[in-house]
Amino acid sequence: MTKSNGQLKEGAGGLPPCQVACPIHQEVREYLRFIATGDFDRSLEVIKRTSPLSAVCGTICAHHCEDECRRQNVDEPLSIRGLKRSAVDFGSADFPAPVPVDEGKKVAIIGSGPAGMTAAFDLALQGCRVTIFEREKDFGGAPRNFIPLYRLPDETIDLDVENLKKLGVEFRGGVEFGSDIMPDDLRKEGYKAILIAVGLTASRGLPLPGADHQDVLMALNFLRASKRENFRLDGREVIVIGGGNVAMDVARSAVRCGAAKVRLACLESEAEMPAFSWEIEEAKEEGVEMNCSWGPTAIRVENGRITGLEMHECTSVFTDGRFNPCFNPENKSFIPGDTVIFAIGQAPDLKAVSNAGIPLNERGLMEFDPFTMKTPIPDIFACGEIVNGPSTAVKAMAHARVAAMAICHYLEGKPFVASMVEEQEALPKLADDVAVKVKKIARAEIPLLTPEERSANFKPVETGYTMAMAVWESRRCLGCAAGAVRVVEKCADCLTCLRTCPYNVPVVSEMGDLMIRDHQCQACGLCLTVCPNLAIDFRTPYITEAEERLEAVAGELVASRNGKPLIMVLSCALGAYALPEFRQDFMQQKPANVGVVRFPCISKIDTTHILKAFQLGVDSVVVAGCASDEADDCPFQKTMYWAEQRVSRAKSLLQEAGLEGERVALLSFTPEQVANFKEAIADTLVQLEGLGRR
Repeated sequence: MTKSNGQLKEGAGGLPPCQVACPIHQEVREYLRFIATGDFDRSLEVIKRTSPLSAVCGTICAHHCEDECRRQNVDEPLSIRGLKRSAVDFGSADFPAPVPVDEGKKVAIIGSGPAGMTAAFDLALQGCRVTIFEREKDFGGAPRNFIPLYRLPDETIDLDVENLKKLGVEFRGGVEFGSDIMPDDLRKEGYKAILIAVGLTASRGLPLPGADHQDVLMALNFLRASKRENFRLDGREVIVIGGGNVAMDVARSAVRCGAAKVRLACLESEAEMPAFSWEIEEAKEEGVEMNCSWGPTAIRVENGRITGLEMHECTSVFTDGRFNPCFNPENKSFIPGDTVIFAIGQAPDLKAVSNAGIPLNERGLMEFDPFTMKTPIPDIFACGEIVNGPSTAVKAMAHARVAAMAICHYLEGKPFVASMVEEQEALPKLADDVAVKVKKIARAEIPLLTPEERSANFKPVETGYTMAMAVWESRRCLGCAAGAVRVVEKCADCLTCLRTCPYNVPVVSEMGDLMIRDHQCQACGLCLTVCPNLAIDFRTPYITEAEERLEAVAGELVASRNGKPLIMVLSCALGAYALPEFRQDFMQQKPANVGVVRFPCISKIDTTHILKAFQLGVDSVVVAGCASDEADDCPFQKTMYWAEQRVSRAKSLLQEAGLEGERVALLSFTPEQVANFKEAIADTLVQLEGLGRR
């Protein structure tokens, strides 16, 4: 139970699971909502509140958010990463304004990868003077150097780097920490704290017979060469050892480098492979042969040339959750090839760190306190893969956020421990009796080039959503933690909401009391507008925002009255109503006596909203919905039914007040009609204007 404005509200609390699952806790529901209503600028604004890498994450993020999307209890999760890219593609927004720079808070960050740039972003917003030092001439860290261009074009990274520069972050390339510049040099330049945020730049190999052959390559060296040096494998038969995401990058890059055949061998079964499932599938489509559950024993070399890889069966990879592969040496296999690439993991290159005087432990790793984010040197902090090992970019970003907090506390002379970072609580799982009532809507997969189009070049594989595809896909969002909450003191237990809700959200407890399971609510708004005692609120301001817009638009109409009757259109904001044909072509070119206020579905338009328009001086009202709310692409149910009830009630009340009921019209339009709304509504406008002014 929560209390607001002196009233008790029933509520389970908790945040959308997608937001909690995101390592940097992006407000996923909010930026999807803005896409669903066609406002890509505000969507990107939400993203940029907490992420400096909107372009990079929209392209390569591992999208942990999708793993927890409650939509998967109905059909499939939202394509959140693809929608983030759409916000970048179609939107325009700046970072939040930073606080004034305090020149006494000068911070040096070593490494320009996701961790380094995230820490720079957070520190800059807190008024620190931040400089990123990078040993390469180009910025972006491992994504820039090792992720293939078909997954991450350079211009995508450039976009995020340029945005950080606008925030005031300085970038200095071609400067290697531990050789070109030392900690004392940075201190002399006035830096009060140093953050080591470098990634893993060394590839691991295996001490197999034949592993020292000149045609045995390491993953990261190969990826860099294929990306920057036009390295070719024309006509060669390549064997990739490894089953993770880097191995997929290597295998798919080898295809693009002209290899005649690419065969991959890994310890894991296909179901156990650590690579993302879509990476595996796309690699297969491009002709990569998978040899799973095999462990390499030797690289066979004959007459000075590699002829293939000898293997024996791997019967299990883990024992009690620990990496401990077991083999059946009696079951052997061999795959042919003349080039071998190890892609079995990465390690930190600590030479520079050691040269800089930062202590290493007995295992040869940098000493680091995960509770304080510090090395043994008081003003030197660390974060990301150099201390955590291999991870996804967004997890490195989250760790950098903690490091930035630690540095801020340090600069202000305050104590810090990582446990001070507040943990977020997610809503519980979508209940089965609710999930079964939610309309199934097929997920829109991100468009890709065909295997034939992409296999011979490094062009981006994903072409991205069109604006219309993004709008329709984002509309699948369930609006978790956005909807109804009961005001206990007002509720009369009349059960109107229970009879109205199409999703079984309100229930009667064993004690006979009404309970609205707000954590299961689909945020359709039906119960909110039918409650006779106004005992239901929304947890989010979606309806309040539309109500405020209603007052503003009505005020503009009245102020500019030119003698013609004033007509207010209360429309849906989703689907076709979110596309430029309506939001721009109609709304910006509509007749001067017509105003438009869009609601996030007409299920949220109440009789009071219609009457409010008249109270504010409007002469007639049109409620514009969709031709069929039962269509597969509409997320809500019974919207037109309840719109008819509310319009009918509004007409009755107008007639009681001495006005014609015909001054309110309820219309439904197909997407094609919405795209040409001026023509579709023309006859209705003529009829309403014929009624004259009130």
